[in-house]
This record gives sequence, C-alpha cells and structure tokens, in this order.
Amino acid sequence: METDEIAADKSAARRRADEVKSYRCKNLIAVLENPNDIKNVGTVIRNVNALGVEKAYIVDPRRALPDDWQEMRERKSLSKTSVSAIKWSFVKRFDSSEECLQHLHRNRFVSIVTSPHIKGRRNVVLHEADYTVYTKLAVWFGNESRGISDLVVEHSEMCVGIPMFGMIESLNLGTTTGIVLYEVTKQRRDYQSRYKRSRKRRKKPLA
Repeated sequence: METDEIAADKSAARRRADEVKSYRCKNLIAVLENPNDIKNVGTVIRNVNALGVEKAYIVDPRRALPDDWQEMRERKSLSKTSVSAIKWSFVKRFDSSEECLQHLHRNRFVSIVTSPHIKGRRNVVLHEADYTVYTKLAVWFGNESRGISDLVVEHSEMCVGIPMFGMIESLNLGTTTGIVLYEVTKQRRDYQSRYKRSRKRRKKPLA
C-alpha cells in the first residue's frame, strides 16, 4: 500500500510538472551573489520555482553548497526551506562573480541588478522597465548586508529598484526576489504567450 501511495504521489507530481512546463520563462536566470544564509537560498529557490524562472545560479565563494545538483537536492536544509522546490529547479553554483559573469557572457545573457540604492549607470523603477527586450536575461540579487558588488553593476545593463514608501528602505532577500521576479516573469510570460499565438496564426494554412 505504501508503495502504491508513493507511486501515486510521483505520478501526480509529474502531471503537475507537465502542466506548468509551458508557463516557464525560458532564458531567464535568477543569480544570487554570495548569500550569507543558506535558509535564504532555499527561500529564493522556492520563489524561482513558483514563479516559473528557468534557472537559479548561486555565486558561492565560501563553498557552502555542493557543486553537484543531485547533492543539493538531498540537502535537508535546502529541501526544507525551499519546500522541496530544489527537487524541481535547476541550480548551478559558481566560485566567483567573475566566473558567473563569464559563463553568462559566453551564453549571450544580459545581466541586470537589483538594489534599493542608485548604483547602476541606468536606474529604473521595477514596474517601469521592459524585461522582454532581452532574449536571454540574468537578474542578479546581492548579498543580504553588502548588496550587489561593483563588479556586477559594471557589467549590467541597468539597476532595478523597488519603490519604497516607508521609513524602512530595504527588504529581505526572499521578499525582494519574490517581488522582482514576479514582475519580470509576468512580462516575459505574457510576451511568450503572444509570440506563440502569432506564430500559430502565421502557420495557419490558407483556405
């Protein structure tokens, strides 16, 4: 009986994975630069999976995480805080920001950064930017205390800020990634949907 229940759970999970596959935002990567707390990594991975971001990259110079994705999936600390999202998300770690930037550049990804302060050469408010103009996009999130590094800012197209209207002008990493990635994925998912519909109309045979 227990074996049948496990098989049923796996089957239901696979059906759900197939159902949401078309809603995933292709060529979109969330990058965490040197996060301090492993719990925050799990929370971000949960956001990444729930919002349909294709991949998560983690710059981890302290080597707090294993290189092997399968080992990451088996880490109880990540599995618990991500609510098992780590099992359904592609996560890759890098030893340095330089290494990650080089990898993104080789694969023709454009980087943008998030910060509550004016740091980038081009600064935009979150909901005023167009995130569909970049075919391949990497969205960087900085360290919980130090923020994003000057190196990554230097290699980014723009700096995105979340409007703040209170006395506190910062949000925690989990909240920030959720807000920013929601806006980015909303735009890109809508664009992907319109693009697919237009392609279907073009392919429709003439009567």
